[in-house]
Amino acid sequence: MKLSPVRIDRTLGQIDAQPVPPDHPAQRQFVELFGDHTFFLDGSGLAIVEPAEAHVDGMETGRVVKLAGWTDEKHNRLVPHPREDTDVVVVIGKAA
Repeated sequence: MKLSPVRIDRTLGQIDAQPVPPDHPAQRQFVELFGDHTFFLDGSGLAIVEPAEAHVDGMETGRVVKLAGWTDEKHNRLVPHPREDTDVVVVIGKAA
């Protein structure tokens, strides 16, 4: 899922991560490997947000999905791993 700047800000208010800037050198490789998403980096690696069921109040939600992990403590290199759905669900905005 590609998130708008507003939805990125909402997501960042709920998880401890940083978005990968669209002009980052690794962005193209991430898109080739995982598809067109907004990518986030945190202490465990690379993640995306995918659509989840809407809240009862009609708010759209997204589930954090881990795609790659760091190879060392210095966070210099990522290694893809099988997709890992997490229990983390963020509220990203009003349903359309």
